[in-house]
Amino acid sequence: MADKSLGQHWLYNRSILDEIACLAGFGGLCVEIGPGLGTLTSSLLKRFDKVLAVEFDAKLARNLPGSFPGKNLEVVNEDILKFDFSSIKEPYVVAGNIPYYITSPIIEKLLTTSDLPERIVLLIQKEVAERICSEKESVLSLFVKNRAEAELGPVVSRDEFEPAPKVDSQVLILKPFKNGPKYPDELMDFIKKAFKNPRKKLKHNIPGVPEEYANLRPADLHLDDYNRLFVL
Repeated sequence: MADKSLGQHWLYNRSILDEIACLAGFGGLCVEIGPGLGTLTSSLLKRFDKVLAVEFDAKLARNLPGSFPGKNLEVVNEDILKFDFSSIKEPYVVAGNIPYYITSPIIEKLLTTSDLPERIVLLIQKEVAERICSEKESVLSLFVKNRAEAELGPVVSRDEFEPAPKVDSQVLILKPFKNGPKYPDELMDFIKKAFKNPRKKLKHNIPGVPEEYANLRPADLHLDDYNRLFVL
């Protein structure tokens, strides 16, 4: 039985699972976040040389290897937010159907680890995926766009899950910039200040902002705009 307190919602549609695995890539190592019952794990093992599955639920972590005898699967019973990605000594990609309630912390961890994944494919809440890729910005979207190329994958209806969540999901594909963030981390502190009151015009959040930006709201400015303001 799924533990809703851990955000567990099982996806069984094999064609969707195979599509997610296909988007993740082929060959080499895939780190899977929250494998659960192993439905996505099964598709990943068909495409990758090895799957390293990080599962928080001790019972699920203990049972998972028995579902794939003879397969190159390593299961780690650990909170993904505490997992040490620097322990991985080879190129890797990340895939997972992740709990909605820790989406932002997981994305932040994946994009700030010292040894970046080559590709990240996550099934997350549709609204959050759209917000990250939207022209209307947020603190999260600007953080992501400073560190990765982001694009939307297929939408997955809530009816495909057991138990069904209250909202639909969507695949988010991230390709981290190999040379690190586009702009310094200090820019994010400036952006958070601008979004202190997101519904107010920028002049109320950043006193002295140039007139061309003064009457815009924080969501109207893009990453390059914020950097332009930051260096003034």
